[in-house]
Amino acid sequence: MKNLFALAAIAAAAMAPAHALTTGDIAFTAFNADEDGWSLVTFVDIAPNTRIYFSDSTATGATTIGTGESSFLWGTGASMITAGTVVRFSAIDVAARAASIGSFSAVGTGNLGLSATAETVYAFLGSSATAVTTMLSAVSSEASTTALTTVGLTAGTNAIKLTSSADFAGYTGARSGDVSFAAYAPLVNNAANWAINVGGNGTLLLPDTTNFTISPIPEPETYALMLAGLAAIGLMAHRRQP
Repeated sequence: MKNLFALAAIAAAAMAPAHALTTGDIAFTAFNADEDGWSLVTFVDIAPNTRIYFSDSTATGATTIGTGESSFLWGTGASMITAGTVVRFSAIDVAARAASIGSFSAVGTGNLGLSATAETVYAFLGSSATAVTTMLSAVSSEASTTALTTVGLTAGTNAIKLTSSADFAGYTGARSGDVSFAAYAPLVNNAANWAINVGGNGTLLLPDTTNFTISPIPEPETYALMLAGLAAIGLMAHRRQP
C-alpha cells in the first residue's frame, strides 16, 4: 500500500502545472551592448509554451512600454524549463538572432539592438510588446533607477542596476550551494557580484551560461537515520574495544 501511495504522489507531482510567473521569478545574468544580447536564469519552473516579451523601449508607466526601440517575443518551447536553467539570447539585432531554448523573434519595426549608453531591457508577460500584465525583471545601465521604479521594480531585489553605460556585464557570483533558487535572487541582482566593463569592445565576450543548482536541507527523517547510523557505528566500535 505504501508503494501505491508513493507512486501516486510521484505521478501527481509530475502532472502538477509549473509555477505561474510573477515579478522576480527570473533575473538577468549577463548583458552585452556590443554583441547585442543577454542571458537570464529562472528561479522557478517555466510552463511549456510560455510567452515572454523583452523591450528596451521607454516605459511610460507600470503597464505601458513605448515603441521607439527593440521589442522581442520569446516562446519558451514545448517542454518545461526547470528552475536554475540559464538561457542565452544572442545577436538580437540581426535576422539570425536566437535563444538557446525556444524561439525568439523581433516584434514591430523599432530600432533593433542595444546601446552602451543609458539602456534598460525589460522582461515581462503581456498581451503585446507594449501592454504589460506582469513585469518580471530588468537589467539597466542608466544613471538613475527611474526606468526600474517606473515599472515597480527594485534594484537589488528583482532587477539589476549596472554601472552607467556598461558595454558588457556578467554575474560572477555563486551558482551552487544555496538551499533554494529564490535565495540566489539578491545575489544575482546585486551589481557587486558582477564583472562590469565600461568602454572597449565586448563583441566577442561570451556570457557564463552555467546553470544554477541547489543543495536542499535534509528532511528530519534523514537526520534521524544519520544519527542512528552514527550511534550504531559508535556501539560497534565500543564493543570491539578489549
